[in-house]
Amino acid sequence: MAAIKLDYPAVDPAARPLTDKLVLITGASRGLGRAIALAAAAAGATTLLLARDGRALEKLADEIEAAGGPAPSLVPLNLENATVDHYAEVAGLIAGRWGQLDGLVLNAGLLGELSPLRNYDPLQWARVFQVNVHAHFLLLQACLPLLEQAPGASVLFTSSSVGRQGRAYWGAYAASKFALEGMMQTLADEMAGTSQVRVNSVNPGRCRTRMRAQAYPGENADTLPDPSQLAPAFVYLLSDAASACHGRQYDLQ
Repeated sequence: MAAIKLDYPAVDPAARPLTDKLVLITGASRGLGRAIALAAAAAGATTLLLARDGRALEKLADEIEAAGGPAPSLVPLNLENATVDHYAEVAGLIAGRWGQLDGLVLNAGLLGELSPLRNYDPLQWARVFQVNVHAHFLLLQACLPLLEQAPGASVLFTSSSVGRQGRAYWGAYAASKFALEGMMQTLADEMAGTSQVRVNSVNPGRCRTRMRAQAYPGENADTLPDPSQLAPAFVYLLSDAASACHGRQYDLQ
């Protein structure tokens, strides 16, 4: 499957294309996840903000409400040690209050170390796969019945260029993103013709985040796009305007 550049019409926030939609975003406390949460709320979505930093989530919630967005719900959860029961509890809370889930953005990620495979720390490898792959699988599995209750739900996997073409020293991060791409393709094929759930992956490319700074400490951050410039693409893919987008690998840059 070849990745394609996502070309989409300009999203008019005033049109609020995500009104009456409930969207769960992982890794929402900072970086791209935070930008997606702000953009989705500005487009009318009720957001469920999942991250381990509860204080950062509270600050983000205040910012969303101050901007006139629907009041979000906070899901303080550490993906490194969350259990199956934790994800079942999250899904149960959504089912009890809303009955369905319209969007799921699997965005949280752990970089790990940049190291040759021969020297890679096995515990670090396990941590990266726990956050980037296993946690998202468990959350997705718990939420699938809720997504199937929506008239046209969207699942978005945040990918990476190193999850489509391996690169030396990117170790567990690259391998975990390859795993996410495989999960996306598998789920998309399972959903095709059996439900209204559409599934895609998005490679945002270079942007000004803490993870990018960790990977490229000598890079001038001023040369990078801000995450807020990329978030509208996620809003589009979460909206009904993207109802024909399914099973695709998208690049934003």
